[in-house]
Amino acid sequence: MRRLRGGAAAAVVLVFAVAGCKAETKTGSAGPRETGGGGAALTAAESLTVKGRAPKTGYSRERFGTAWADTDSNSCDTRDDILQRDLEGVRFSGGRCRVSYGVLESDPYSGKKVTYRRGASLVDIDHIVPLSDAWQKGAKYWDASKRIALANDPLNLIAVDSSTNRSKGDGDAATWLPPNKSYRCAYVAGQVAVKRKYQLWVTAAEKAAMEKVLRTCPGQRLPSGGNPTDAPARFRAD
Repeated sequence: MRRLRGGAAAAVVLVFAVAGCKAETKTGSAGPRETGGGGAALTAAESLTVKGRAPKTGYSRERFGTAWADTDSNSCDTRDDILQRDLEGVRFSGGRCRVSYGVLESDPYSGKKVTYRRGASLVDIDHIVPLSDAWQKGAKYWDASKRIALANDPLNLIAVDSSTNRSKGDGDAATWLPPNKSYRCAYVAGQVAVKRKYQLWVTAAEKAAMEKVLRTCPGQRLPSGGNPTDAPARFRAD
């Protein structure tokens, strides 16, 4: 079994392995979990730069590179890396990377149990800070390697219920929060961590919304870790 990266530090126990298919059971919840040394989320939110939202002109998904690029060079695409990190009872088909089955025991956004089967479209990999939001708050001015890094950084990615995620669109904390209120502190802390790491700004309304949530949980820590803020050289011409 390959060594899981980044936020996949939760304990993993191999249950069975057969040619082309295996299953794993692990402990922990979905999402980035490297919290040691991340600092207080509220303090970090208060330090974010405030500016107005720039126009969306010029944005497209392609400006952030090919979807799910293997920026960590582990020979698995980013989507399958996050599915393996966040799902329980993971099974693979066609090799060690292609996740074919798993369960979100408690979806962060809705709180419900969701079963993932490849091709069934019940689980999305969400950008905690949407790429179009990032584009309007600084990413428009970056070079390609930094945009590709953001789009594939495990710190900014989480497996969630697809139907709940579709209601989010490209909303920031001022316009959308998870219906699952028990996850809101962790969700906002995740957005703050990404915006601080990549030096993205926030609007005044967004910052106020972040601080309002985080004042209800002043002990909330920031997630940390993830990938470098520049993609490897082979992606820089994308």
